[in-house]
Amino acid sequence: MSTIIDVAESSKTHANENEKAALISAPQRPGGWKKGIAIMDFILRLGAIAASLGAAITMATSDQILPFFTQFFQFEASYDSFSTFQFFVIAMAFVGGYLVLSLPFSIVAIIRPHANGPRLFLIILDTVFLTLATASGASAAAIVYLAHNGNQDSNWLAICNQFGDFCAQTSGAVVSSFVAVVVLLLLIVMSSLALKKH
Repeated sequence: MSTIIDVAESSKTHANENEKAALISAPQRPGGWKKGIAIMDFILRLGAIAASLGAAITMATSDQILPFFTQFFQFEASYDSFSTFQFFVIAMAFVGGYLVLSLPFSIVAIIRPHANGPRLFLIILDTVFLTLATASGASAAAIVYLAHNGNQDSNWLAICNQFGDFCAQTSGAVVSSFVAVVVLLLLIVMSSLALKKH
């Protein structure tokens, strides 16, 4: 003869199983990958600020005076001797200022990852300032190229043989501006991806 004994499960183990099932099938947190893109957007903006303001400051402080001079002439190379370099400094300062002012909108995109308004606003302005940064960087790159190599057809002599420090500083500023251009391009692509519905 066999005896069967029914033992009722305790309510605690039954509740724990329900909690485990709820945790496994819990929906994802709001934000998801769009929040990750928004955080990366903020970090890249900080990098672009450093690159653009670094380019503007480096170019604005580029100055070299040759150690030999005459009673009436002093040989000096400075960024304000070239209108293209003046444009570069002003444009990169504007780009850096814009990027600083865009940080609150980037923070809003982190807090509200599904809001499309701030992202669309940033895409439009990022495109405008990408154009400005590209134009100033390209024009300064052309002058730096002439300073390094000259142009025999126009009888423009290369000045970097005499003004080596000046040329190194202006070249570094141009490279830094193109880093800012690449970061702005990445920001536009990332914001465009975040605007997708799916």
